[in-house]
Amino acid sequence: MLPDLRDYDGLRAAFRWRIPARYNIAVDICDRWAEAEPQRTAIIEVSQDWRVSPVSFGHLREQSNRLANALRSRGVERGDRIAILLPQGRSVLIAHLAAYKLGAIAVPLAALFGVDALAYRLGDAAAKVLITDAAGLTKVGQIAEPLPELGLVISTDGARGAAQDWGNLLAQASPDFTAVDTGPDDPALMIYTSGTTGNPKGALHGHRVLPGHLPGVQMPHEFLPQPGDLAWTPADWAWAGGLLNMLLPSLHFGVAVVARPVTRFEPEEAYRLIADLGIRNAFVPPTALRMLRSVDRPRERFALKLRTIASAGEALGAETLAWGREALGLTVNEAYGQTECNLVLASCAAIGVSRPGSIGKAVPGHKVAIIRPDGSICAADEEGQIAVRRPDPVMFLGYWRRPEATAQKFIGDWMTTGDQGVQDAQGYVRFIGRDDDVITSSGYRIGPGEIEDCLLKHEAVSLAAVVGKPDALRTEIVKAFIVLKAGREPSEALAAELQAFVRKRLSAHEYPREIAFRDELPLTTTGKIIRRLLRAEA
Repeated sequence: MLPDLRDYDGLRAAFRWRIPARYNIAVDICDRWAEAEPQRTAIIEVSQDWRVSPVSFGHLREQSNRLANALRSRGVERGDRIAILLPQGRSVLIAHLAAYKLGAIAVPLAALFGVDALAYRLGDAAAKVLITDAAGLTKVGQIAEPLPELGLVISTDGARGAAQDWGNLLAQASPDFTAVDTGPDDPALMIYTSGTTGNPKGALHGHRVLPGHLPGVQMPHEFLPQPGDLAWTPADWAWAGGLLNMLLPSLHFGVAVVARPVTRFEPEEAYRLIADLGIRNAFVPPTALRMLRSVDRPRERFALKLRTIASAGEALGAETLAWGREALGLTVNEAYGQTECNLVLASCAAIGVSRPGSIGKAVPGHKVAIIRPDGSICAADEEGQIAVRRPDPVMFLGYWRRPEATAQKFIGDWMTTGDQGVQDAQGYVRFIGRDDDVITSSGYRIGPGEIEDCLLKHEAVSLAAVVGKPDALRTEIVKAFIVLKAGREPSEALAAELQAFVRKRLSAHEYPREIAFRDELPLTTTGKIIRRLLRAEA
């Protein structure tokens, strides 16, 4: 945790990591609170029809113990991967807690994922268990590829086919369970992240990932926890932003988290939720913030009690910062990180660390620098690559079963981000852009390779290239350049068909919002697509 100081330089000087020699996320964020205050509220569920249901730490402990016992009795062991495909709510958290208590590895999967995206991740992770709902079962039922390791599927919406009923499993299991003895470097969590080429990679994190996040959450949320704090994010808890920027750290501090599963962000509804529940702390991706701007006079129309808003995933810009101060009466604190090493830069208006056009400064405890290709540190105002020095408790253990890719992520002891930036003499970092092909759309980092592979599965497509096109609302949209097979003619109907094809098989946030048909694509002599030419055209 951050020291109780209201001075950035003082915080940097006084901060020391104190990661316990033995540490388990579930014990930290649930069991210790349940032991001291079993009735303390951990989650506040808000249903589609606005029914509000508080969930206590005591309930979470009992239910996660039951699930852990049920899984252990069915052969789940330490290190096994447990995939979790559920919307915001108590069940997804119970599944995470049970995985951590077993010493297993939680693999969160976003509800947005389509059939192909799920098939790849379940297969690559060799998931032994999948915990999902009726919607997830429908998607998984369409997977054609064999998943030999997946021996147990559990549905929170009742038994169907080979899927077992969540309620029955938990009811028959014991409420007593002792979490396995884990250390901070023992694997706990794996989140898939997209790259520029090939398929997504599983970023494997140890239990230390949670204490590693604490100062990076406290800084943009201005010394969370404060009396009356209540947290919420519209981000899916399967993403690093929802899970690690809000849910797990808030529970560590004993701050309750509002859960409301939605399929589409509606700004009017978001304001109503914030006002009705008295939400004080929100993590809101930049695209959602821009959508909130469409609502006039929010402070006059809604009884807002917001204390802090943090945002990350793409650059906010001075205009959004100015809007936050004028429309909401607070400064949106920007933060920066990657799934591999998250929340290492941040702003904190409460201590004067806030500057339009800048991400902020290094969070206490993290060594962040702008480096040259040889790993040397750039001079002030010299452009280079944003990098984080190891060891660092928030840094990933490595890519799942990809030691070569893990090694390529580092230059010496610097973990590279692939993002270009500049640091001034005061320590403020300004984001310049990416030096790779990853697309940032609505806060999501999207790798073109997975979309291109999906498009190539369509019977009409001969060649596909995907790039990001600048967009005022989403930062970038996905644009696809398509070469059709002989005998197929381009048309608006075919473009719409290809969009629906990707949307269904991958995800609603990955489908190409624009499609351009071409007779040929620019290629290198070795047959690689020259995406920079296509980006320039877009």
